[in-house]
Amino acid sequence: MAITQAMCTSFKIALLDGEMDFSSDTSQAFKIALYTSSVTLSAATTAYATTNEVSGTNYTAGGNTLTISANPASSGTTAFLDFADTTWTDATITARGALIYKVGGTNPAVAVLDFGGDKTSTAGDFTVQFPAADATNAIIRIATP
Repeated sequence: MAITQAMCTSFKIALLDGEMDFSSDTSQAFKIALYTSSVTLSAATTAYATTNEVSGTNYTAGGNTLTISANPASSGTTAFLDFADTTWTDATITARGALIYKVGGTNPAVAVLDFGGDKTSTAGDFTVQFPAADATNAIIRIATP
């Protein structure tokens, strides 16, 4: 099994079809679910699934709801947006990666995160810290080559 960090291809299609709205439609919620090293996640991932999702103290299936910290913006030819860091408090979790997805319908996948190895919290905070909200670092970036 493997986790390959990527923006999901189905997400790119959903953007072109107008199915994702990160700024004006506040009814759309996005979540982040954590996964063990036994999962296979990649650009081909199309939706949230519970298979090989972590379990542990103070972790609920489906993960945490994300807050958009930087609405869609642009710099040069790159458009980007970012989420606020999210924390599972007083949690006992071991996770190898994560999936950001839109809540509702088929729970379509947005992006796969690879932590580069197992990350563990034992009766402590497990935090996913997102990079700076700019054209070079933001977690969601669309750029021309």
